[in-house]
Amino acid sequence: MIKMASAESISPHIAYFISPHGFGHGARACAVMGALGELDPAIEFDIFTTVPRWFFDQSLDAPFTYEPLLTDIGFVQKTPLVVDLPETVRRLDDFFPVDQNRIDSLAAGIKEKGCRIILCDISPLGILVAGKAGVPSILIENFTWDWLYEGYQEEMPQVGRHISYLKKLFERADFHIQTEPVCLSSNADLTTYPVSRKPRISRKEVRESLGISENRKMVMVTMGGTPEHFPFLGHLEKCQDVCFVVSGGSEQARSSENLILIPQHSDFFHPDLVWASDAVIGKAGYSTIAEIYYAGVPFGYIPRKGFRESKALESFIRKEMGAVTLDEEDFYKGDWLSLLPRLLELPPMKRKGHWGADQAARFIYNILTSAPLSRKGT
Repeated sequence: MIKMASAESISPHIAYFISPHGFGHGARACAVMGALGELDPAIEFDIFTTVPRWFFDQSLDAPFTYEPLLTDIGFVQKTPLVVDLPETVRRLDDFFPVDQNRIDSLAAGIKEKGCRIILCDISPLGILVAGKAGVPSILIENFTWDWLYEGYQEEMPQVGRHISYLKKLFERADFHIQTEPVCLSSNADLTTYPVSRKPRISRKEVRESLGISENRKMVMVTMGGTPEHFPFLGHLEKCQDVCFVVSGGSEQARSSENLILIPQHSDFFHPDLVWASDAVIGKAGYSTIAEIYYAGVPFGYIPRKGFRESKALESFIRKEMGAVTLDEEDFYKGDWLSLLPRLLELPPMKRKGHWGADQAARFIYNILTSAPLSRKGT
């Protein structure tokens, strides 16, 4: 059993290595950091990623430093639904195996900052740095890259040379947290509910700021953190009984009578928009699923064909959420509007139980306040 120490006796300092593949890993990391900050406002975070700084400025109240660092490759995306496999393999070849001098330099910086733990979502670089720095590493995931790349070996055999290397790296993590919906269950130290950032303001306040009345249907359209073009916007303007809020729909905020386009970087907090909606249309990505799960609103989702994690994510959606499947081609053509009445008829779902971010934070904080702090098995 871990012996607890007084939070006042330590200077809580945590490093976080975050995959830059989309915004989902950043969103999950922010949810965990936010929950840790609620447990102990003195905790400071050192964030390593190329997810843009504004994303963390908008999501976090906890104190943090930000170092723009490529911590992971993941996939190169042509669009939110299409992967560029040849370019992905080329970048993997450039990045792995990680240069030892780079690991040594990062580890020295971690020790200088006084970081007591390194959290990794799902960057294996953080695990390597933690090992060199002599501090515990905690892997947080619902899939790992080695498992995901296995699904592409037939189409792109060159990716196979990275699978065993990455698998061994992930197995070196001192502690392991899996977050639902989990793609491949393992002997993790903790499995949590979905991990999502919490909304900050009420549905009424969000709608007032958007100029949408409480009795009008609001549908949000979102494709996550990868830039996208929405060719169906003209169709939405014809559906006057519904107000559509399109996240990432324009580089500048603009609106018409029933169409509001919001840039990815705006004053609106994504979870607030989800919670203020009557339904959400979008890609079935992790952070979007997690936010909609807690908001309890119906989800019109576009499956990501060829993505190995899609089967697990879609199974979770069908089991735990009110949802309607949308065809990718129909989505871009705007034909999904014919399914909108069916989606809006689905009742909202009330959630009971724990927030996954709180579960993860309590586990991490228990390790952080251990006396003496040590890596698992040592």
